[in-house]
Amino acid sequence: MPRNLDTPSRRLRAGFTALSLSILAACTSAVQAAPYVMFRDPQCGCCEEWAKHVRAELGYEVAVREDRPMAEVKAEAGVPGTLRSCHTMEIEGYVIEGHVPAREIERLIKERPEGVRGLAVAGMPLGSPGMEAGGRSQPFEVVAFGPGGAKVYAAYP
Repeated sequence: MPRNLDTPSRRLRAGFTALSLSILAACTSAVQAAPYVMFRDPQCGCCEEWAKHVRAELGYEVAVREDRPMAEVKAEAGVPGTLRSCHTMEIEGYVIEGHVPAREIERLIKERPEGVRGLAVAGMPLGSPGMEAGGRSQPFEVVAFGPGGAKVYAAYP
């Protein structure tokens, strides 16, 4: 005698499995769709230009927040005083401080070097992303920082 494979119990299990997979897919998409959050001072215009650079180069949405004191944001993020700049962003567990080029952010996320908490471009050097000034530029360094100190991650002459 053939077995009935279409039982209420089997249909219930199949429905539960489909629902579980749908919820998991929705959660995964929601995490991937969450924007990077950049904190900035409302009086600073170059931050928006840097956010445009990140959007264009990394293809990721950048949400801008101006509702917290920047000194507080930087202190909580562990940005050393000598590396501080005008805006701070957290990306995939890393802190990005100042006008860091998108390609260095992409490299950081890909390589995930041990002991690195984040990357920083101190100050606001001309020619760095968001600080374009009609072809004028200043040399700058992207510095990796973390529990073990700071070291040059990339140099831009």
